[in-house]
Amino acid sequence: MANIAFIGLGNMGGPMAANLVKAGHKVSGFDLVQASKDAAKADGVSIAASATDAAKGAEIVITMLPAGKHVLSVWKDLVPVVGKNTLLIDCSTIDVESARHAHAHATEHNLPSIDAPVSGGTGGAKGATLTFMAGGRDVAFAKAKPILEAMGKKIVHCGEAGAGQAAKICNNMILGISMIGVGEAFVLAEKLGLSHKALFDVASTSSGQCWSLTTYCPVPGPVPTSPANNEYKPGFAAALMLKDLRLSQEAAKASGAVTPLGGHAESIYEAFDKAGHGGVDFSGIVNHLRHLTHK
Repeated sequence: MANIAFIGLGNMGGPMAANLVKAGHKVSGFDLVQASKDAAKADGVSIAASATDAAKGAEIVITMLPAGKHVLSVWKDLVPVVGKNTLLIDCSTIDVESARHAHAHATEHNLPSIDAPVSGGTGGAKGATLTFMAGGRDVAFAKAKPILEAMGKKIVHCGEAGAGQAAKICNNMILGISMIGVGEAFVLAEKLGLSHKALFDVASTSSGQCWSLTTYCPVPGPVPTSPANNEYKPGFAAALMLKDLRLSQEAAKASGAVTPLGGHAESIYEAFDKAGHGGVDFSGIVNHLRHLTHK
């Protein structure tokens, strides 16, 4: 079993670190929020005084942080204190360029590194059923895979440095667009006098079938485990979906890709967030759509 440092013990990182403990690894963690540290400690994580203290002596360092600037800052602090061949794994969702810069910094110090953002939300983090999308060299991925398997059920090597972030951004752009589409269909069905159950029963077995409908249905009833049946408690918060859609549009602009639906989805979630709903599950966008009117 490995000595692992886990930096960032929030809603996702905390349960992920707990699953590493359950798998028999020795985990030292750090977070800026006391409540997150307390929860992780209760799950068997040894809490360090700082990120660098957590990383000392670690064979593997995992970061789960809000944005690229945080990852770059932490990695720059950690690189001088970690041992030779310490594997750096970043599970944050950040921009591709920052991910590549982080890899480059690790390479300068002869440290293997992987960008491995996740899909699956807090439920997946708690249940160790996350999907990991990994970018980095084959040797680093091979070393990381057994560790990631303790936290997830599907591990995909997407390519070289930054490829994991690219896959995550593209996937979540699809997700944001599709959830709006499903929400619009239910709003239209309501206006036409069609029940939620009737639309679900047809679309879930027809060409309208998609994950946003069959697994995460945005209206109460058809899928009992969806956040719609729990007052839209996240799950995956609308503010995080907005973050990912913004990343997709930054990447589209930088690469020259044209993504009009991605851009429109960003503007819809931005309006939802500005209305004060960033903390609800992103499937709650259906409630925002109900209040839109024709101009």
